Amino acid sequence: MTAPTPWFTAPVLITAAELYARLHTDDPAPVVLDVRWQLGDPDGHGHYLKEHIPGALYVDLDTELAAPPTSDAGRHPLPDVAALQAAARRWGLSAGHPVVVYDDNGNTAAARAWWLLRWAGIEQVTLLDGALGAWRAAGLRTETGQAVPPEPGDIVLTPGHLPVLDAEAAARVARTGVLLDARAAERYRGESEPVDPRAGHIPGARSAPTGDNLTADGAFRPPEELALRFAALGADGATEVGVYCGSGVTAAHQIAALAHAGIPAALYPGSWSAWSADPARPVAEGPQPG
Repeated sequence: MTAPTPWFTAPVLITAAELYARLHTDDPAPVVLDVRWQLGDPDGHGHYLKEHIPGALYVDLDTELAAPPTSDAGRHPLPDVAALQAAARRWGLSAGHPVVVYDDNGNTAAARAWWLLRWAGIEQVTLLDGALGAWRAAGLRTETGQAVPPEPGDIVLTPGHLPVLDAEAAARVARTGVLLDARAAERYRGESEPVDPRAGHIPGARSAPTGDNLTADGAFRPPEELALRFAALGADGATEVGVYCGSGVTAAHQIAALAHAGIPAALYPGSWSAWSADPARPVAEGPQPG
């Protein structure tokens, strides 16, 4: 019996030229999702209405890609799979439909949709490499306004196809494997904390800011470069790897970068927002794992 293909070896990225060609030749054509979201900028839908890839559907990260926040589960808990399935059907997803996701910020938000749909069992999900900027740079047409709603799909989603960590497991990985903190370095060091209850990082975690996954134009760095980056942090594929960020959004980008380099990793969905809200959890500060 042939062993199943590891999830982290599936293609992570699609270029603007490839997406354009597939939209005009494939049957079914990819469903394109616009996941415009940034911390501190609540008007992702407004940005979408001003400009998006033709036919792309806006996805609200806060309400469609996350459950309501709680102190135990953090600011962006994983949604109930039934709610995610209902949203995916509204987006027109059915079995066999490939999905392409993008944002306008290096895919740091869109990667949440990539990870979540892969976690829920959809294998053909890719990120538009370079995000909306790459589509513009290729000279391809954009449109304004709301896209025409698709016919509802009938996709069936099931949870658990990608690995996750809870707080206890994240603490264990920090001790026995490699736990990567995908936030900005100043938040890791505890010098700045704009949203969560306490500053600092999970003891034993290593600082690995998400932005370092990208080139200056917002595209992912080549797999070989990413592999060297993560190997320098101890994540060389030979040990267990976990990733967290502020609330489980940009950590998904880190997991996409790791997968692009051929390295599996688990997401701690609660991330720092859940860890720091629990006064029983220890906190480290400074540039070292602690």
